[in-house]
Amino acid sequence: MPLTRVLPRLLGAGALAGAGLTAYAATEARRYVLRRVEVPVLPAGQRPLRMLHLSDLHVTPGQTRKLEWLAGLSVLRPDLVVDTGDNLAHRDAVPAVRDALGPLLDVPGVFVMGSNDYFEPSFRNPFLYLLPDTGKRHTEVPELPWRELRSTFADRGWTDLTNTRARLQVGETTIAFAGVDDPHLEYDRLDEVAGPADPTADLRLGVAHAPYLRVLDQYAADGYEAVLAGHTHGGQVCLPGGRALTTNCDLEPARARGLHRHPAASRPGDPGSSWLHVSAGLGTSPYARIRVACRPEATLLTLVPRG
Repeated sequence: MPLTRVLPRLLGAGALAGAGLTAYAATEARRYVLRRVEVPVLPAGQRPLRMLHLSDLHVTPGQTRKLEWLAGLSVLRPDLVVDTGDNLAHRDAVPAVRDALGPLLDVPGVFVMGSNDYFEPSFRNPFLYLLPDTGKRHTEVPELPWRELRSTFADRGWTDLTNTRARLQVGETTIAFAGVDDPHLEYDRLDEVAGPADPTADLRLGVAHAPYLRVLDQYAADGYEAVLAGHTHGGQVCLPGGRALTTNCDLEPARARGLHRHPAASRPGDPGSSWLHVSAGLGTSPYARIRVACRPEATLLTLVPRG
């Protein structure tokens, strides 16, 4: 068959395949799932504790399906909520976040901020995320109402872990926390939270938005049994089976989402090691509302006794 007849067919097939992939990716970004994970970190004999991990909501006011799904999480009745940042994607999103969280704001909670709580998202070529990080951060754009978001959470009783430590009593469990501001923007001040974790607490948890290795290393060395983070979107566009290509930080793609150990080669009980849970998050940039082999998620972590 002459090339002049074959080429249009090939181009048409390619365009059709591209349109199909785009439609799938757009649908995948709206197929929200609740993950359930068990983590053995409590002292022997303590009642299991249910902890809801939320991250990377990237809310705009018109995202009705996401906001309704988020509001439905209150039926889980968790004992604790941990929010690891990037709640906003629009200057008018704070009321939408507040209303969607609803009764969850009455549950004991802790939070840190991410870069997309501080600054408006801007359009960027998504393929740039596959290239080495240049260190450039887009902070020249307008700020988002992060102060209003912080007040909204804090006024309802959630604890702000921005470069600080805290201690909460959740049921029968005393939890010592350390948290840092967004490591992706280099706002983290590890020197302000460094040092041995509180030995008198039943459980020690480290919290950060972006799971940069310097932060994970510090938390593990200081004796935090588990660390929670987000930021990676689980890779967002993954190979079949969910294999991430990038994390948008220096964490390796194999740990882009889910429950792992840190350091990666450690086993439970090894000195200086922690559990690490990285949430793939519920949202995307409003300029690229697609996901491939990586559905948006929230995670209910059930903390159980060790051993």
